[in-house]
Amino acid sequence: MNPATPTLPATLQNVVTAPSDDKRWRIVGATMRRHGYAPSALIETLHTVQNSFGYLDPLSLSFVARSLKVPLSKAYGVATFYGIFRLKPQGEHTCVVCLGTACYIKGAAKLLATVDRCAGIRDGETTKDDKLSLVTARCFGACGIAPAAIVDGQVVGNLTSETLEELVRGCLKS
Repeated sequence: MNPATPTLPATLQNVVTAPSDDKRWRIVGATMRRHGYAPSALIETLHTVQNSFGYLDPLSLSFVARSLKVPLSKAYGVATFYGIFRLKPQGEHTCVVCLGTACYIKGAAKLLATVDRCAGIRDGETTKDDKLSLVTARCFGACGIAPAAIVDGQVVGNLTSETLEELVRGCLKS
């Protein structure tokens, strides 16, 4: 090699090109660079992709796996193991129903049935008009106000089917 030719640092050699010119890929790239493109940055990088794009699609999983030099199966495995990751776009509004022990005992199943009846969706689904997504969680630490749900980021406790129905209908109208 010619001594006058600049060389890239080892962490930047063989960097994978982003799937598009979308500026959000720069944010993802910055996360990977900050961690030296180490495989241990997989979870944080997937979080960055999801925060930037709203979900993890096959293209983004492939890009992250190639960039961090991990098998695609590992990236997909992490994305499907952790319930926080979404593999398809979410609706404009999100309802997360807690299924922890306290919430379940106090009627979480009725809350799920209410959303199904009002919006026609079950856990992991989004309405056809992309207005509402329903997600369940094992527990989000609101046991003292069970049953609980998070609607558009706001925790709602001591939830009744009637109250949840009002919230769901409001989400569907907006």
